[in-house]
Amino acid sequence: MDKQPTDGILEEFRIEFLKCWNRLPNKAFFFVLLGAWLLLFQLVGNSTLGYVRTPSLLAWLYNAYNPPVEVTDIDDSFGAVVPFVVLGLFWWKREKLLALNIETWWPSLLFIALGLMIHASGYVIQQPKVSVIGLFIGIYGLMGLAWGPAFLRESFFPFCLFVFAVPLGSQAQPITFRLRVLVCQLSEWVCHYALAIDVVRNGTALKDPTDHYQYEVAAACSGIRSLISISMMAIVYGLVAFRPWWKRILMIASAVPLAILGNLFRMLTIVIAAEMGGQEVSNKVHESTILGIIPYIPAILGLFTLGHFLEGKQKKSTRPESEKPESSRDNQTPGTVALAKEAQI
Repeated sequence: MDKQPTDGILEEFRIEFLKCWNRLPNKAFFFVLLGAWLLLFQLVGNSTLGYVRTPSLLAWLYNAYNPPVEVTDIDDSFGAVVPFVVLGLFWWKREKLLALNIETWWPSLLFIALGLMIHASGYVIQQPKVSVIGLFIGIYGLMGLAWGPAFLRESFFPFCLFVFAVPLGSQAQPITFRLRVLVCQLSEWVCHYALAIDVVRNGTALKDPTDHYQYEVAAACSGIRSLISISMMAIVYGLVAFRPWWKRILMIASAVPLAILGNLFRMLTIVIAAEMGGQEVSNKVHESTILGIIPYIPAILGLFTLGHFLEGKQKKSTRPESEKPESSRDNQTPGTVALAKEAQI
């Protein structure tokens, strides 16, 4: 039986993983401490026993990422993906991390103490979200304790992505409400002035003046999910692909308008479907799983278009001397040319 290509890839990954695992020092020290740290949050992590009757903060997190079906106004499911993204970035930086001067660094106990203080505060005031922050800060401190300050500096960016793993819950409602109103306002404007479709906006609802169709922009349709995912994608893309900070900031800042543009595009498809086929057709478009990816298409295309443009600028700025225009080389004095040749030698 022929060997599948995926088998070869998995075998290469296994060999590379074992090689890196053998090169990693203090791993037993770190993972024993990590197990003890997670056990603390498993046994004494959650003090709110109303919605999720468990003392485990880890179980509370799982419930937040996988809420009951009847809960439609809260969407924190994206947080379950974040650890895999962080681990992927650590894997991408593995050679750089393993080449560092790795040592036990006792001042990192301050991070662990800070994590304990934050968790204790969250436990007392019955705010598990606060305890989640303490959980991640403590894990960051454990890495510094086992592998030193250089490792902390290099792993700071991947670890910061855990901010997307903190469930927002009802605290996201002020953001989702403003997003709902904004997408309705933009949809109304585009329908009136670009598509010549007569729609009436009433708060977060769009409807036909003759009541032929009506669509309420619910909290789940506010675009908060695409906003978080596109923001995370922009952060990863910007910090991985570019060195200048202004390019990184530009990539990150572009995530918000691109996510809003994507959700606007989705709303317009629903309105156009309703205009052509009525309420029943618009409902099918709204409930379609395949069409649910529409908000991501213009946002991702815009993100990669901007990245391609910035990469082109970066290549031009680092173009070799031999590829510069003849006019720029002709303007050089003989002394400058001689110094350049001497430097090359």
